[in-house]
Amino acid sequence: MEPLLDTLNRPLETLRISITDRCNFRCVYCMPKEVYGRDHVFLERRELLSLEEIARVAGVFAGLGVRVVRITGGEPLVRRNVEHLVELLREIPSLEIALTTNGTLLPQKAEALAHAGLDRVTVSLDSVDDAAFRALNDVDFPVQRVLDGIDAAAAAGLRVKVNAVVKRGANDDGIIALADHFRGTPHTLRFIEYMDVGHTNGWRLDDVVSAEEIVRTLDAVWPLDPVEPARADETARRFSYRDGAGEIGVIASVTQPFCGGCSRARLSAEGRLHTCLFALKGHDLRAPLRLGAGDEELAELIRGIWGRRTDRYSELRTAETSALPKVEMSYIGG
Repeated sequence: MEPLLDTLNRPLETLRISITDRCNFRCVYCMPKEVYGRDHVFLERRELLSLEEIARVAGVFAGLGVRVVRITGGEPLVRRNVEHLVELLREIPSLEIALTTNGTLLPQKAEALAHAGLDRVTVSLDSVDDAAFRALNDVDFPVQRVLDGIDAAAAAGLRVKVNAVVKRGANDDGIIALADHFRGTPHTLRFIEYMDVGHTNGWRLDDVVSAEEIVRTLDAVWPLDPVEPARADETARRFSYRDGAGEIGVIASVTQPFCGGCSRARLSAEGRLHTCLFALKGHDLRAPLRLGAGDEELAELIRGIWGRRTDRYSELRTAETSALPKVEMSYIGG
């Protein structure tokens, strides 16, 4: 199959699918309570793509070269019957299925997800200090229950990665403790620079702890060696502990952007296709889907959208661009 390329010769290989804009956390960098409180209007059920519609669209994308589908949210596990979606996606040949979650519902869901055919899970965990974690999620949720979720996922046979967004003054003093907790385990910990996604989080460049600073902090305690990337579009720079206790990753989307290798498309919960995490508007796939478009019609629509793609926001980021309107993280799923 000839790869589907955009204007910068970037192939379409990964599809991130948000299945809900709702979440049971109110993390201060994503869904702050002052915005996502009682009066916030979330998408209605009828506006969401059904699980069958999601699977059909994913099948069309697979026919265009996508080999990895990541289920996201909001918090995807708050959507009912997510296990059935995994079953439907599993029927698509040669597809790797991943899921990103805050881990709160993994103790109840991990076994069913693994049985349905999920390959791996990424758990968002920004601190192992209970007080700091409760403050970050802003719903007073204890960190131990997320750690229990990670254990449940591993026990179910799922591969596990852990993502930590680092924000200066919020959790940057816990970098060593996070690394120490996951050293010597099969789980890869990845530190992510705090990004200017959307507007509700009040992002400032001063709040960013650079990947370089994170690596220096860790290397001073446990010497690190760089690891060669496994894929051209790998987002994380990887480092192995010299003492053999595993590896960590850093995602430097602010200070060392990687737009040149970006092969990811994003589908919102209401069926809008976004070609960049920082895009303002998406392209409506729900309307043609529900108006009876065939798979080849949908494929042709996607070919046109991806073929015109020019996005490279992070490479062009300035103080001015960071203030431009952008879709919120909770809507597009990261």
